[in-house]
Amino acid sequence: MNRKLKRCEWLTDSELYEKYHDTEWGVPSYDDHHLFEMLILEGAQAGLSWLTVLKKREG
Repeated sequence: MNRKLKRCEWLTDSELYEKYHDTEWGVPSYDDHHLFEMLILEGAQAGLSWLTVLKKREG
């Protein structure tokens, strides 16, 4: 059975955004390095779209 995964309405058609949504969004993290990375990315966002931040994160 291949059902389409229901995603949040704010999600765009970006494959990178879908990957982030499916693997990180709303998933608790207890890893200090990951939490620090998210803190820095949130601070660096400063008016940019989250998709732009994710693209920079990927390199």
